[in-house]
Amino acid sequence: MENCWLTPNPMTPCIPVTFDESKCTGCNNCVEICRTDVLMPNPEAGKQPIVVYPDECWFCGSCIDECLVEGACEFHHPLNQIVAWKRKSTGEIFRVGASGNPKPIDRL
Repeated sequence: MENCWLTPNPMTPCIPVTFDESKCTGCNNCVEICRTDVLMPNPEAGKQPIVVYPDECWFCGSCIDECLVEGACEFHHPLNQIVAWKRKSTGEIFRVGASGNPKPIDRL
């Protein structure tokens, strides 16, 4: 019988949300709404929250929806969850939210 070992998966560089220091007011609405407690309030009043457990994020986007200041926080889906499509005629690949995407075809 051969030996078998279990090893943990390597940690991945997961960064679900980033904050713009110049726009974030430190209201901590995102901290309160987060279902998995990924964020914690910054000990300094008025500073952006701290991403403590990034690998626990469910990527639900509730933190972004709850933000009072537009552009204060930015959401980053993992690469394997980003929706993409391929144009059959040219082979071009497009991703949702990427710059340079063609306009959708209007259908009646």
